[in-house]
Amino acid sequence: MLKLYNTLSKKVEKFKPIDDKEVKLYTCGPTVYNFVHIGNLRTYIFEDLLKRTLEYDGYKVNHAMNITDVGHLVGDGDEGEDKLEVGAKREGKNPLDIAKFYTDKFFEDTDALNIIKPDQVLSATQSIPEQIEIIKILVEKGFAYQGKQAVYFDTSKLADYGKLTGQKLSEKKTAREEIIIDKDKKHQADFALWFFLTGRYQNHILHWPSPWGEGFPGWHIECSAISRKLLGQPFDIHSGGVDHIGTHHTNEIAQSEAAFGMPLCNIWMHGEFLQINSGKMAKSAGTFITLQDLKDKGFSPLDFRYLCLQAHYRTQLNFTWEVLLSAHNALEKLSEFLSSEKPGQVGCAGYEEEFVEFLNDDLNLPKALALAWKLIDDKELPKEAKINSLLKFDKIFGLNFANPPSAEHIVPQDIQMLIDQRELSRQQKDFKKSDELRKHIEALGYEVMDTAEGQKIRKKLQI
Repeated sequence: MLKLYNTLSKKVEKFKPIDDKEVKLYTCGPTVYNFVHIGNLRTYIFEDLLKRTLEYDGYKVNHAMNITDVGHLVGDGDEGEDKLEVGAKREGKNPLDIAKFYTDKFFEDTDALNIIKPDQVLSATQSIPEQIEIIKILVEKGFAYQGKQAVYFDTSKLADYGKLTGQKLSEKKTAREEIIIDKDKKHQADFALWFFLTGRYQNHILHWPSPWGEGFPGWHIECSAISRKLLGQPFDIHSGGVDHIGTHHTNEIAQSEAAFGMPLCNIWMHGEFLQINSGKMAKSAGTFITLQDLKDKGFSPLDFRYLCLQAHYRTQLNFTWEVLLSAHNALEKLSEFLSSEKPGQVGCAGYEEEFVEFLNDDLNLPKALALAWKLIDDKELPKEAKINSLLKFDKIFGLNFANPPSAEHIVPQDIQMLIDQRELSRQQKDFKKSDELRKHIEALGYEVMDTAEGQKIRKKLQI
């Protein structure tokens, strides 16, 4: 029986889907104005592990995700510029061109991390009519009002506003409470549903007609509209990062439940932060790390995936280059073990049963990963049976055990010439020259490994 922690109830619950045969899962997608960082990617790995676990338990998963390409302001409290317009100014391009570029880069990163693509993806700009329809319902029901710069959701009209955090409206404080951007805002916690082309947004590039005037949607309304369109309401599970609990997800609940008089979903799940050197990831501190940064230092994206498996999704994980190196070394050992023999016809039933127990205990991947190593070290079991079970475990781990990533990288032509010279020296048994060439190659940033299949080369890991 699968048990999951529900942020809304603040407890681990037995999972019972609305439909016995299908689980409807919604995950908050990226705001595509820049590259995602590895902290963002930890959340997507957690959601991938959730989806894989549901499938491992026999469910068909209908997974939907949004892409935010308009309306997400620099400040979550309705302040600052639209992030897409910030990106457009930074690069001198149209916001939709920026969105297309970074959407493609996002999926390149998730592909590299072996994250299964959502079944349905819809962007904010593709769902404007659905967003407007929900806002119209909220206005008609008295849950929204018009200010000078936006149509706002009136949080005071919803008795249980803030129930996801357990914080009452009277206790809720915005990040910058001293600043009130629109004097017509009735309460600091009220949030924008639709911005007008006035004031600081009079030159906003992306805008659409609406019953309240030309403008563009706020950030939160897109997820209510997209999830309802793609999955219906209520659906089973909504997930995202813990940073979404207090504002974005709280506001999704408010507008969806006020509009339609029913829950948005049954279970809310959130992945914890990835810290960098025990601190918050920030560009100003030089700790904004992308997947490309890891690859530039010679690491595989799956090294990072392995690292994420070592911590429970509800606990913070501290990233350092040293712990990534440790993850890399562990993954190499696993790959070596798996490539040493073909899998048998049967696996190790006891271990497989225990593995499922760990998965179903709120996705306890650290214990599941430790179990894999315990299986490897078990002297009582045949190796081919161990490999059979490990390949089953990898349906969750997603580390490509069946086709482990090559340690080799694309080698520059000048380095390849040195490799070829060294191979010739080895064939001629000129070991002195062979050693000299090895040292020269290593000085240029590459490692040479002599194997039964010949020379293998990879870029040196840099930490």
